[in-house]
Amino acid sequence: MERSGLKHAQESVVPLWERSRRYRFYSPCLIPGPIQTPAYIRALLTAIRDRRGLADDLEAAVQIRIDNQQVLHAGHRRFAIVLEEGALRYRIGGAETMADQLGYLLAVASLPSVSLGVIPLDADRSALRPTEGFFMFDDDQVNVELVSAHLTITQPYEIGTYAEAFAELSGIAVYGPAARREPP
Repeated sequence: MERSGLKHAQESVVPLWERSRRYRFYSPCLIPGPIQTPAYIRALLTAIRDRRGLADDLEAAVQIRIDNQQVLHAGHRRFAIVLEEGALRYRIGGAETMADQLGYLLAVASLPSVSLGVIPLDADRSALRPTEGFFMFDDDQVNVELVSAHLTITQPYEIGTYAEAFAELSGIAVYGPAARREPP
């Protein structure tokens, strides 16, 4: 999908984003696309482009991802986002990019359509939890991003497994003021 550049990959997800109404995202190390700042998007996609030796259509790909963020404000959509604390600490771009990104997360978390939880580094991880990020679209599809591939899961049983994992992860996340608090 990326052979001709990142633009096509960004365009390919637009219909899914437009038709979905309930989004559940778990991300262990990156801020998810709909809540990324332009500078964060640019830094992330630049790294992907360079690592994979892709055609340079970076600015078009960045713009598509920015335009796709309208789903946060359009219609009766609900976003439940759970991030590992590490996702807030891993530096994508420079210090200014991350500072702006963290400020933007605070603003997005105040939207009535968004629930943003953070799993603290010191959370009890005795139970086995997923290590890969995944994105659930309604109860119809789960996308899993791996190092070498992007999986699309549509089997109801498997979707149910991811829904259970998301519920467990949501249960150990902190929200609101507790999520904004700097750890000791």
